[in-house]
This record gives sequence, C-alpha cells and structure tokens, in this order.
Amino acid sequence: MIQRVNPGPRMSEAVIHNGTAWLAGQVGEGATVAEQTADCLAQVDRILAEIGSSKENILQTIIWLADMADFAEMNAVWDKWVPAGHTPARATGEAKLAAPKYRVEIIVTAAVPAK
Repeated sequence: MIQRVNPGPRMSEAVIHNGTAWLAGQVGEGATVAEQTADCLAQVDRILAEIGSSKENILQTIIWLADMADFAEMNAVWDKWVPAGHTPARATGEAKLAAPKYRVEIIVTAAVPAK
C-alpha cells in the first residue's frame, strides 16, 4: 500500500511504502543559510513526527545548496541537529534552486517503524 501524506496538486509532503518514507524537498525561510537550514530541519522534524518516525530513523539525506561556499554554514546547523550515532548516508551538492531566495533544500528518506 502506498500512503501519500498531505498530497497537493503537484506533490505530496511525503510518500510511504513498505516502511520507508520519502519526503519532498524542504526549503526554508530566512535571510541566511543557517536560518533556512534550521527551518528546513524543523519541517523535517514535523513531517517525521506526523508519520510516526524521527530523525533517528533517517536513512539518507540529500542537500542542495545554491552555492557550495555556504557548506560550512549549513553544516554548523546540521551538526547540532543530527543525533550522534544516527547520522544518515548523506550527499551535498550545488544546484540552482526553484527560486533565487532559496539557498538550501533538504531531501530525506527515512524508515517508519512498525506500529
């Protein structure tokens, strides 16, 4: 069974199948990469909680930065957020994002524990 979480006309916030959740890319508000990263991660926390999972269950994260020069600033927020001993497989790259105001986008795949 495929479960679509908060589906919209273009995409769902998350899709769950066989105990794995794929979250849509999260972009954040804020003037700095640190603020946008913190907002993205807060959205990830909210969605994971809604589906009965948590950041300890993240399997993979893909992070897109509009400019790799922001890598250290993003990592400073990430490193405080990700639980020690539960770091996921992760890739970070540079990409032109959906709108010029976005400087970071975070895409998460997570396990959803059985109820």
